[in-house]
Amino acid sequence: MQSPTVISARDLTKRYRDLTAVDGISFDIRQGECFGFLGPNGAGKTSTMKMISCVSPVTAGELLVQGWDVTRDQRAIKSALGVVSQADSLDSGLNVLQNLLSYGRYFNIDGEAARRHAWEALELFQLRDKAYQSPDELSGGMRRRLLIGRALLHEPSILVLDEPTTGLDPQTRHLVWDKLLHLKSQGITILLTTHYMEEAAYLCDRLVVMDRGRILVEGAPSDLILSHVGQEVVEIRVDWRRKSQLLSGLNGHGLEAEDRGDAVLLYGVNGSNQIPSDLDDYDVIRRPGNLEDVFLRLTGRELRES
Repeated sequence: MQSPTVISARDLTKRYRDLTAVDGISFDIRQGECFGFLGPNGAGKTSTMKMISCVSPVTAGELLVQGWDVTRDQRAIKSALGVVSQADSLDSGLNVLQNLLSYGRYFNIDGEAARRHAWEALELFQLRDKAYQSPDELSGGMRRRLLIGRALLHEPSILVLDEPTTGLDPQTRHLVWDKLLHLKSQGITILLTTHYMEEAAYLCDRLVVMDRGRILVEGAPSDLILSHVGQEVVEIRVDWRRKSQLLSGLNGHGLEAEDRGDAVLLYGVNGSNQIPSDLDDYDVIRRPGNLEDVFLRLTGRELRES
């Protein structure tokens, strides 16, 4: 049986004067799943998260969080959410433990319960031995783990993470992933924005790819890969002088080709018998299709300003 819907958006819109950051999107997020928002800079991901978190008002449309309307029930919604934004909001005037305890006061957690939850968070994110240090003495990875731990202090049912592992080393990133999967196994719903395609594929049960304020596709990562790029991608390294000859030779083979500049990519190739035999003269690399292929096919390869 499908889990109940905890967040529902219908024709959700956000405008900043003449800029439409979110352009009439609709989606449903189920209890206990990790749901991802992917897209290039300016796609509308963070604006969507801010509306869910009741930080930025909705311009038009409907947005419900656990049945509460974000236009009327902000206090109830905020009590159900644990939010980790891109900004580092730790207080350098307090030690690590005090940062957690002071945060608990915003949710009227009594002193004994706040202290218990604080130590549990420090234990979960392997920061117990840093409890009495200043946040300024922590590495970037430790600070991010502390921010996530702080967001869990009031035992939220929904965790909102806006690019939580940006700038972290691989070891720390994998530690955070493991902790997030543990939280999901406990029934916590996770909303995630990220620029790491591997992270989205690893953590997300479902996701949307956004661009210019709109949702382009929605689905499970594996389903999106299969439907948009196929199980196998073939990269053909080719000199520009031979590229036109290669592309013309691919006509009639039923293959989807993309010119990447230094290479031509073939999508949806599920067997070697579909590759023309005259490619033996080229440098051919076969690899599984991945979420980054989907992302780039849908949103393009031009650089976007943040």
